[in-house]
Amino acid sequence: MLALSSILEAGKRLRAKREALHLSTRDVARLSRRIAEERGDQAFSVSHNWVSDVENGKFKPKSPKLYSLCLIYRCGINEILALFGLNPGDLIQEQGLIALPHTHLLGPGAAAPEPMMLTRLDLRSEAQLQRTNLAHRMVQGEIARFLVQQASMRHLLYGYVGTEDHTLDPILRPGSWVEIDLRQTKVTKGIWISEYDRPIYFVELRDDCYACCWCEVDGNNLLLVPNPKSLTKIRHVRYPQDAEILGRVTAIAMRIADLEAPHSSGSKNDPQLVNG
Repeated sequence: MLALSSILEAGKRLRAKREALHLSTRDVARLSRRIAEERGDQAFSVSHNWVSDVENGKFKPKSPKLYSLCLIYRCGINEILALFGLNPGDLIQEQGLIALPHTHLLGPGAAAPEPMMLTRLDLRSEAQLQRTNLAHRMVQGEIARFLVQQASMRHLLYGYVGTEDHTLDPILRPGSWVEIDLRQTKVTKGIWISEYDRPIYFVELRDDCYACCWCEVDGNNLLLVPNPKSLTKIRHVRYPQDAEILGRVTAIAMRIADLEAPHSSGSKNDPQLVNG
């Protein structure tokens, strides 16, 4: 719940918007009635007393009255919601907090207006894709600043598994993106029901190298354990001298099939033509 001082400040800013347009509270009420008539719904209508109460911090406005204020004050819904501590841009980030029980398609949902516009993915070097790395170190400019900001806000970092890194393949394939919880830095022991339940860690090594793997602590050594199916060898590094566990991987984005354009009619790859 917003503190009283926050509601008062939000009300003052709304009043400033109204006064900048040289509108009285009765003007706002009259204009809102017109909106309600156009939409055939009196919920869009506000009284001049309602406008005064909101501006004086007596309560927070609710939609669809907010919609009317946006039309009258010539501003976006996000701007007014932000005054009262609601940022629609957080919807995308926080959807992961709610786990829905049933499998479903992800639609466009509540798209966040005013997105950060990025003209291109500005990689520092094409060679960056071959090595496992932290996402914000692979890019520069606005994307890098955004990723660092997200990390500080949510105790998360984002990493990339290099195209030549087969350590956990096929559980975690090369070219995957991972989410790293910076609060989980202790290697846990246990008997895992399956290889998918075993914790995966993102490890920073000397010379700005990284590993994304299972881990075991053996005295002063950290064992970087691969998936046996990958045919990669276990690596031993001094711990903590030569390795730092940045955190546990808590989510992944992984391609399981290559994107391929449909074969054109009459192509030599057409099975019907090949099999005659």
